[in-house]
Parts: sequence; C-alpha cells; structure tokens
Amino acid sequence: MTVTGVAPPAAAPPVPAAGTARVTDRRSARAFVDTHVAPYADAYDRAGRVPEELLRRVAEAGLWAPFLPPGAGGTGMDWVTLGEVHEEVGRGCSSLRSLLTVHTMAAWTVQRWGSPEQRERWAPAFAAGERLGAFCLSEPGAGSDTSGITTTAAESGGGWALNGVKKWTTGGQRADVFLVFARTEASIGAFLVPRDTPGVEVRPIDDMLGTRASMLAEISFTDVVLDKDALLGPSGFTAGMVLTGTLDLGRYSVAAGSVGIVQACLEASAAYAASREVGGTPLARLPLIQAKLSDMVTDARAARLLLAEAGRLKDAGEASTIMATWVAKYFASTAAARHASEAVQIHGANGCSTDYPVARYYRDAKVMEIIEGSNEIQRTTIAGQADRERTG
Repeated sequence: MTVTGVAPPAAAPPVPAAGTARVTDRRSARAFVDTHVAPYADAYDRAGRVPEELLRRVAEAGLWAPFLPPGAGGTGMDWVTLGEVHEEVGRGCSSLRSLLTVHTMAAWTVQRWGSPEQRERWAPAFAAGERLGAFCLSEPGAGSDTSGITTTAAESGGGWALNGVKKWTTGGQRADVFLVFARTEASIGAFLVPRDTPGVEVRPIDDMLGTRASMLAEISFTDVVLDKDALLGPSGFTAGMVLTGTLDLGRYSVAAGSVGIVQACLEASAAYAASREVGGTPLARLPLIQAKLSDMVTDARAARLLLAEAGRLKDAGEASTIMATWVAKYFASTAAARHASEAVQIHGANGCSTDYPVARYYRDAKVMEIIEGSNEIQRTTIAGQADRERTG
C-alpha cells in the first residue's frame, strides 16, 4: 500500500480528556460527546483529522459497531438506539459521525453477507475498533451511480485481480480495510481489501467544504491480487442485495447526524441569543429570533421522529424501512442546512468566524444534502414511491 501527498498538519489536534465509559443509550452517548468530542471538534476541523486517541476512546466506549451480536463482539444494540447514538455524535462532530457511518456499513455488510470465515476474521476486529472500515463506491467520473462503475474485478488464478479508482472515500486516509464495489463478469461484487495489499494507493483529499476531519481519500487499485474469499456473498447478487442494505444504513446514519446538526444549531443559537443584546433587549426576546428558534425546535423533533420510525422498521425487519430512511434523510438533511444558515444569521458576523461552531455546522450541513444520495435523488425516489402507492 502506498500513501502519497500526505503533509503533517500545522498543529496536532488536542486529545480528549481521560476516562471513557461505555455508551449504551442516548444519555451515555451525550455524556461521551460532551466530554470527549464537542469541546475539540473545531480543532479537529482545522487540523483536518481526528486524533488516534479519540479513535481509541470511541473503541473503549464500544461505539464502533455495537449493533453486532455479542458473539461478534458487539452488544446487539437495536437500530433505534443506534440512531440516537449517531445523532448525539453528529451533534458534537459530523466528521467523527461520518467515520462511524462508513465503519457501520462495512461491519454490517460483513456480518450480514460474509461467510463464517469472513465474519470470524473481521467482525470482532470491527467491533473492537482494532480494524476500521471504509466504503468505496464513488468514482471520479460517476459519483455513486452504480451503473457507471468502471472499477473491475476479474477472476484470476483462483482469486481476483482488482483495478480502478475510488474517490470521496470517507475515512480512507485511516481505514484498515476497504469495502470495494467493482464490476465483475456477472454483475457488481463487494470485496474486502486490506489497506496493506500491494497495489493499493491512498491519496488524501484535503480542504473540503465540510466534514473536514473525516479524512477523505482517493483510493487507487492497480493489479491488486485478492484471494477468492475477498468476495462478499455469491457473485452476481451484490447490486440488488448487499448494496441496497449497505446504502440504507449509510443514509440512516447520515439522517441521524443531520438531526444532531439541527439540535446543535438550536443549542448554540439559544445560548447566543440569551447572552447578546440589541439596544438593551436580549436577542432571545426579539420575535424574529424567537421564530427561528421555534422552527429549530419543531424540525428537530419532527426529524427525530422520522428517524425513530425508520429505526423501528429496521428492528422489525420491515422492507418499508428503506423508504422510511429516504424520507428521514431528506427531511433531516434539508432541515440541517436550513437551520445552520439561520444559526449563522443569529450569530451575525460572529457566525462567519471560527470562534463559534455554527460556521462548522453550516459547512457540514451542506455536505449532508449531498452524501448517501443527493436531495434531488431522494425527492425523485420519494415521489416515485408515492406514484407506486397511488397506482397500487
């Protein structure tokens, strides 16, 4: 594996305070975030990465893959609770939540579609945070359009030969194993590719608009030789099964993180409005400011309920969770972008500076409208479902 273009940051980001308790629910997740994440998130954003110490804290808290069964190293956390946990992480730092998102996608895919040998090799390491996963779907010329995938995996010598380029890989600078989607002779296959495999090259992508600490990368695969068991699931069914379920979980986590952004905007704006005055009147007493805050309260609650519905359907094994997640992600991401803009407006010139976190919320919220299905794609999908329901 080769890494190119890596430059050390001007200053290392601060490490979180010592002491980590296990996260089991929203309350413990909020305590973890308030202690170890939120106070340092702006520094992570400026540094363009999160420190290894925080990644270890996340592992100690059991946050990497708690949804895995106990036998695989997890706690069997239900999806409603996982959504609440990811909301709290998103409230503190969208970049860290993004790392959890792609790791969730990789860990769940191995547990759901992997062979017994693959699960034994990877699931406990994913749960413990000993190996971090990343999701490689998007390509430079196609984005996340699966019909445009040009990365190929050809059967060779009893294994596979992988060639292609993936871009916008969240966590790619740090991940230990890549879940790579490539075109095979039969269809599209999902492959587990360890970072240190010869022919893997990682190029950091820096200076992004938002989620700057999520350690994005472009990953090149040049004549990468993989064993036969690198393939997840039978060849030929990945596009319809593995990819659909994996992307659904990604959207679910992004929806949760978007709810967290709305909540963060509300908390920051309410505190600022209470502390600032205009002509001797606190901002919090001005009707226009009150209208903005009330809209934040309403949308945070509405988005949270939509997320909970999608989570309950996942826990019940209902196929309708797919559409429920689309709706939750669309509503929450648009709400996050809208209220992050309002939060900056409430802060005035201070909101445009790095002295207040709302500038980071504003940039991160824009990313939420694009990743895991742009809002335009979501609207088309949701409208298509409405038409199918109309016609029976």
